[in-house]
Amino acid sequence: MTLLDVRDLSVVFGRRGEAPFTAVDKVSFSVEPGQTVGLVGESGCGKSVTSLAIMGLLPRRGNKVTGEVFFEGTDLLRLRPDDLRDRRGKEIGMIFQDPLSSLNPVIPIGRQVAEVLERHQGRDRRQALRESRGLLDAVGIPDPDRRLSEYPHQISGGMRQRALIAIALACKPRLLIADEPTTALDVTIQAQILALLKELVDDTGTALIMITHDLGVVAGLCDTVNVLYAGKVVETADRHALFAEPRHPYTHGLLNSVPRLDSVRGERLHTIPGSVADNIPWSQGCAFAPRCERVVDACVGDAPPLEPTARGGRLRCNNPVPQEVAAR
Repeated sequence: MTLLDVRDLSVVFGRRGEAPFTAVDKVSFSVEPGQTVGLVGESGCGKSVTSLAIMGLLPRRGNKVTGEVFFEGTDLLRLRPDDLRDRRGKEIGMIFQDPLSSLNPVIPIGRQVAEVLERHQGRDRRQALRESRGLLDAVGIPDPDRRLSEYPHQISGGMRQRALIAIALACKPRLLIADEPTTALDVTIQAQILALLKELVDDTGTALIMITHDLGVVAGLCDTVNVLYAGKVVETADRHALFAEPRHPYTHGLLNSVPRLDSVRGERLHTIPGSVADNIPWSQGCAFAPRCERVVDACVGDAPPLEPTARGGRLRCNNPVPQEVAAR
C-alpha cells in the first residue's frame, strides 16, 4: 500500500508587480512504508519547497499550491489547518534544514522536545522530559541532562541540528521528511545520524523522504531517487540503476562532479557549465538546455515529457546519455 502519493504538485509564488515564479512544476512521486525516497538536485531546484508544500508549511499568502498529496488516502492539501496540525509531528515528521531559525530561541531545548510528546502522545511534563533526555542521547548529544535546560544559543550548530532530529523522531512518525539533515554535522556524527535514520526505517517501517545534494548520502540510504531541476523531475530510477547508468545529462553531470579516490593526481574536476539561474522556462523547452552538453534542436520549443525507461525508471530528455557512455 502506498503511504504517500504526490500527484502533479505545483507551487507558484507571486508578488505584486512581478511575473509569477513556478518553484515546483507538476512533481509526482510515491513513497511506500519502509521505503526511502531521495529528492536530489542543486540548491534552487525546488526540493525544500516541495517538502514544505507537503507539510502545509508554506505562507498562506503569496503562493498558490495545486495538485494532490494523498497520505494514507487523505489529501493533505484539502485538510483544514487544525486537522493537518494534528497529523504533523505525530504521523508526519520533518527535520528542517536550518536549526537556528527552526528552534525557539527563548525556550530550553528539553522543553521543545517534550512539547511534541505532550501534544501528540499525552505525556505529562515530567514523563515527557524524561523521554526527551533519551531522545537527545539517541541522536548523539553529549551530556543530555545538562542540555535539557540549555537554550539554542548555548549549544553548537551541530547540536541544534541533532535536537531538531530528536523532535522529529519523538513520536516515531509513519513518514519522515529529512531536509538536508546532516548539513551542519561533522563526518562522525553524520554517519551516526544516517545510521539512526536507517535503523528507524528498518525497525519501524517508517517511510523516509531524504532531501539532499550529497550523492554519498543517496548511495548509502535511498531506495529510489528523483532528480529535480528547475522545479521538475527530470529522472527517476532505482538507486543502483541511477548510479550505474545515469541517463539524463544533468544526473550524469552531478555524478561526474563527485571527486573520485582513483582519479589521476592533478586531474581537473568535472563541472556542469553555468548555474541554476541559467535556464529557460519549461513552457519554452527543456530548462537545462542552456547548460547541457547534449542539447539538440528539439530541446527548444516544447518541454520533453517524463517517459518510462527500460529499467523501470522515468526520464525527461530528448537526447539522453547513451547507455555505453552512462555505464562508464
